[in-house]
Amino acid sequence: MKCLYCQGQMVRGRAPIHLDRKGVHLSLDDLPAWVCSQCGEPYFEEAETEAIQAILREVDKNIPHLAESA
Repeated sequence: MKCLYCQGQMVRGRAPIHLDRKGVHLSLDDLPAWVCSQCGEPYFEEAETEAIQAILREVDKNIPHLAESA
């Protein structure tokens, strides 16, 4: 598999992802991913993407509660 950005070779590894969602910063530091050996760009497979989306849905659901406690 080739990187979409630089055409480098993708290798199995681990990578962080940092997301900002309505004032909440989410940092996942060590997810399984395909990582470009040339530029370091990570690509997450379907299972990891679905898990990230589930976390974001929970953040969205609980943002009103977080704002109340601030």
